[in-house]
Amino acid sequence: MRILSGNANTPLAEAIARQLDTPLTNAVIQKFADSEVHVEIKDNVRGEDVFVVQSTSCPANDTLMELLIMVDALSRASASRITAVIPYFGYARQDRKAGPRTPISAKLVANLITTAGADRVLTIDLHAGQIQGFFDIPTDNLYAVKVMERHIRETFPKEAKLCVVSPDVGGVVRARSLSKRLGDVPLAIVDKRRERAGVSEVMNIIGDVEGCHCILFDDIVDSGGTLVNAADALRAAGAMSASAYVTHGVLSGKAVSRIEGSRSLERLVITDSIADDGRRTHATKIEAVSVATLLAEAIRRIANEESVSSLFD
Repeated sequence: MRILSGNANTPLAEAIARQLDTPLTNAVIQKFADSEVHVEIKDNVRGEDVFVVQSTSCPANDTLMELLIMVDALSRASASRITAVIPYFGYARQDRKAGPRTPISAKLVANLITTAGADRVLTIDLHAGQIQGFFDIPTDNLYAVKVMERHIRETFPKEAKLCVVSPDVGGVVRARSLSKRLGDVPLAIVDKRRERAGVSEVMNIIGDVEGCHCILFDDIVDSGGTLVNAADALRAAGAMSASAYVTHGVLSGKAVSRIEGSRSLERLVITDSIADDGRRTHATKIEAVSVATLLAEAIRRIANEESVSSLFD
């Protein structure tokens, strides 16, 4: 087994390698003066089972090109199997035609990864389940709900009255899975209307949240506006507290300051699927939990040709 890391999230790749007691493959991944990506694999990978760890996060185009070129380099170096481990799959929110002359970018990215030479994809919490069908190669979509459940149980006392909240109607299935894991706690939905991209307005709460410690559960936090507005609405509806658990912390623009400045949102817990670029280093409300153990176990099972299905439960 070989593990190769791109530049998008080296700390996560190193954590995965430690879990598997396997050193990272020696490689040079750099940019030329004109910003072209150059990759050189220093170790022999002929006949090896190689796992490339690279989130296609900001800057999405650069990290995506890195991934594609790394996969191509491994293919030309005669690796026996190449698995693209993409903790955060960029372009996932462009998973359907939003207008008459718009692309389905997630499908295009899937085609690019396959054409580059990847034999398999391993990712976490795809924005939409149908993206798995965009790939013509085996694709495993893991769920961070186990990691989040553990943190919730460690944070809230057993006697706390919890309520899992979906920030929108489309995330109800995701929120219900957490609700069941926590013992079928009540479920609520935030009804919102989005005026334009990156801006959301919370309208009302569907469900009874009075006296509850509300847990907003979602897959991506970008601008942070939805979570902050949802927390305000929950507190106005009588909630005792409002916390957010989100897998992928994109946190673009002024998201960190917006969350830090919220009077209603007590905490935001994200995973390390996207590396910290330094903007949240001093944030007091934002905490990251690691998915390294989850990814390492999936990688170990794939390498040993064992079942991965139990990790989806």
